[in-house]
Amino acid sequence: MESFEFFNPTRIIFGRGTEKKIGEILKGDKIGKVLFVYGKSAIKKIGLYDTVVSSLKENGIEFVEHSGVKPNPVLSHTKEGIEKAKDYKVDAVLAVGGGSVIDEGKTIAVGVKNNRDIWDFFKRNIEIKKALPVYVILTVAATGSEMNGFAVITNEETQEKLSISSEYIFPKVSILNPELTFSVSAQYQAYAAVDAIAHVIEHYLSGSYCPKLQSRFIEGLIKSIMETTEIILKEPKNYNARAEFMWSATVALNGLARLGIKGGGFPNHMIAHALGALYDLPHGACLSIVIPAWMRWYLDKNLPQFERFARNIFNSDKAEEGIENLKSWFKKIGSPVSLKDAGILYKDIDMIAENAYNIAIVWQMEKTYTKQVLTEILKKADD
Repeated sequence: MESFEFFNPTRIIFGRGTEKKIGEILKGDKIGKVLFVYGKSAIKKIGLYDTVVSSLKENGIEFVEHSGVKPNPVLSHTKEGIEKAKDYKVDAVLAVGGGSVIDEGKTIAVGVKNNRDIWDFFKRNIEIKKALPVYVILTVAATGSEMNGFAVITNEETQEKLSISSEYIFPKVSILNPELTFSVSAQYQAYAAVDAIAHVIEHYLSGSYCPKLQSRFIEGLIKSIMETTEIILKEPKNYNARAEFMWSATVALNGLARLGIKGGGFPNHMIAHALGALYDLPHGACLSIVIPAWMRWYLDKNLPQFERFARNIFNSDKAEEGIENLKSWFKKIGSPVSLKDAGILYKDIDMIAENAYNIAIVWQMEKTYTKQVLTEILKKADD
């Protein structure tokens, strides 16, 4: 195994009814006022908004609402949240929702404590050295943002979708009640499954060395995600399936899966971010388009691991069949598997490749993922 350091400070509170504890938790941490960040109407429809407000009031926690976070959170709305949090002098951010809400909440937490243009952090021009504490109640299991130090935001003016990474934006506490995901639609459950698989498959396949322990761990996560997704699509209120999926999605990007792997990166996410920035597509949909195409392009560069994937996930001896089986599974659950499926024209490939290449530069991956290479991968995604 490669040498590594592992750090994850997030406290997880998992189970039924745990969202009712949020006021008590904040009071115990001596938080007096929070910026309450959420999406549009989803948390109100399931009664979570009322539960959160009651818990906050019962424990004397003041709150300022910042609603309207988009599924692909945008910079302009994030900046509004930063100014609101500064004006009301909040002590912390409470993000109630899925990964998009959490990511905007984390970014606001950074913006409040730093007198810089927040986009400078996404362009990697400056290091994050402080942020407000972030608390989370998760309603959509997918991104793992509830237990990691990442956040992704789209700059709608420049059509850039970039990320930040810092130990300062790990949530302090994340509450995970699988019941809160019962209302997630079949479509978004499919996108969530793709995203969770992408988080573990990236380093597993792109790393030059993946220890057997990590390979087995990742394969177990992929199988659990696939199995529970199929149950959830048939039985949306199956608590155990929702619970196993929720925890699998959290563990997929909390740092554990990448330990000891040599090299590797997130090339699929890089290309998917370009699609998301240009077309405002759900992140999981972008990934299901990109992953099979990237796998076909990368296959010969790490053939033994691709063969292992095919064998241990799909019981197939041929690496190519493993790729096709994964693509078929994405299609089976209702996620697009080609640019055509998403209504993206072939003539747009050059523009997409240019956008992805600009991300590659920021992520320091441009030597491998040249514009020519990205164009080649995207052409495979048009099949």
